[in-house]
Amino acid sequence: MMVPVQRSFEEMGDPLSDVTFCVLDFETTGGDVNTCWITEIGVVKVRGGECLGTFQTLVNPGGAIPPTITMLTGISHQMVSRAPRIESVLPTLLEFLGDSVIVAHNLRFDLSFLQAALRRDGREPLHNRTLDTVALARRLLRDEVPNCKLGTLASHLRLPHQPSHRALEDALATADLLHLLIERAAGLGVAGFDDLVFLPTMAGHKYAQKLDLTARLPRSPGIYLFRNARNEVLYVGKATNLRSRVRSYFSTDERRKVGSLLAETARIDHKQTATVFEAEVLEIRLIHLLRPRFNADGTRWEKSVYVTLTQERYPRLKIVSAPPHNGGLCLGPIPRRSMASSMIEAVQSVIPIRRCTRPARRGSPCLSAQLKTALCPCSGEIDDHAYTEAVDRVRFALTVDPRALLEQLTATMTRLALEQRFEEAASVRDRSQALCSVLQRQRTLDQLRATECLILATDRGERFTLDRGRLREYCPPPPSGDSATLDSVGTVGRMVEALSADPGLPTDGPLAKELADELLVTSRWLRQHAASTRVEFCSGDWQSNAHFLPSIETADLVADRG
Repeated sequence: MMVPVQRSFEEMGDPLSDVTFCVLDFETTGGDVNTCWITEIGVVKVRGGECLGTFQTLVNPGGAIPPTITMLTGISHQMVSRAPRIESVLPTLLEFLGDSVIVAHNLRFDLSFLQAALRRDGREPLHNRTLDTVALARRLLRDEVPNCKLGTLASHLRLPHQPSHRALEDALATADLLHLLIERAAGLGVAGFDDLVFLPTMAGHKYAQKLDLTARLPRSPGIYLFRNARNEVLYVGKATNLRSRVRSYFSTDERRKVGSLLAETARIDHKQTATVFEAEVLEIRLIHLLRPRFNADGTRWEKSVYVTLTQERYPRLKIVSAPPHNGGLCLGPIPRRSMASSMIEAVQSVIPIRRCTRPARRGSPCLSAQLKTALCPCSGEIDDHAYTEAVDRVRFALTVDPRALLEQLTATMTRLALEQRFEEAASVRDRSQALCSVLQRQRTLDQLRATECLILATDRGERFTLDRGRLREYCPPPPSGDSATLDSVGTVGRMVEALSADPGLPTDGPLAKELADELLVTSRWLRQHAASTRVEFCSGDWQSNAHFLPSIETADLVADRG
């Protein structure tokens, strides 16, 4: 059951009443930013519907003003001949703008002239947040007016200021328009600045009426669940910012399944988490538990396979859907059958282990036996001692040290490339990569499973307790100024919901398919946060299988940091 969350101003982003907007307008000598120049600047600073100040100045463009521009704006060469150049105006203008949100009607035009002026003066480009009233007007007023020109809108809406092609008057009219648009947007549930920026992207969306389902979503990490009218979970996802991520389904997300998902959605539940790590873990657990129809990517674990060394007189590598219970060598789960096949081919190309299933001396030998590339019993010439040695080499390479395999594959790939047999070289490369991926994945999973309890502390003071690679508990940072240590805080934290089944030790047998995804999430988090994480407690064999080759990346990231 999802826990209801109270929305604070911090979660909502910047409340619009607290945002400072600088509404600007430029008059120029033309429309080409590369050949035309600014002749007048007008800026109005507003917050919460009140005017905080204005900035206005003529600017000497350093050249003639075309007669058509003079007729349109009334600005002549005589008016600007004694005005300051833009280089002199920029410092005062930038100080007035500060870190406010830059607003303009047709923002691209005005902002391009400002950025060009900054570039010519050797200054850094402006990085303020921006807002275009044209885009907002098209979203909110398109059914009321013939067009969204500033003059048309000001006249139709009877704004206090009417544009006149003079910078300050046009900026004042745009500020009036902004306030009216904010009032209109409030009726659609817009409460924060990011919602206001997002609103124009909703124009014409087929399921825009369902946007109110996102009204309760906070701007924090967590998981979200799309449900249909029968309360069935359709999709589970994670997010760093729940509100922003879910609302993106109504605008920027163009995946084919999104339309069908939104069509069925009647409710969106969520749960906040303290960290993105916890959100990722909960997402995996809920996908495995609920198996939502639209989580195709998250349910592919069912198609995972294993590679086992068969228990026969002449063992061979075999792909199986479920691991055998005979205690023999078994790698997996491997996410794709094609990866498992390529990995087996990589081994077979170096060590001539049996490839066929034909019994000894019955019928004609298989092709591999005829080509002398495999020690297949169907050839009738197999040496039991030589075959045992080959099997031992396979077992050693796949469980202890794959160096001999990789070195020979690399040598073969290099030779084929020098002989300009590039397709064959690429094939060897792909098989080598598959082998490395399988071994890396296996050793990562085994290492996490071998660690009974691992308590990790981040630079922020958070503590995560891992149980055989599963996230079991989370402890928030101590209060500011608290110098609490592990001894004073203890190891008890908040339990993380829906704890998955015990993966067991590597010696207990291959890992179950449905448990691999969560352990791989843990491994990825360890890699990403190794520099900011330290081990505070460890029980179990964390160093297990840590002697990998440098060519195979491992999860051994914090083992010697304690």
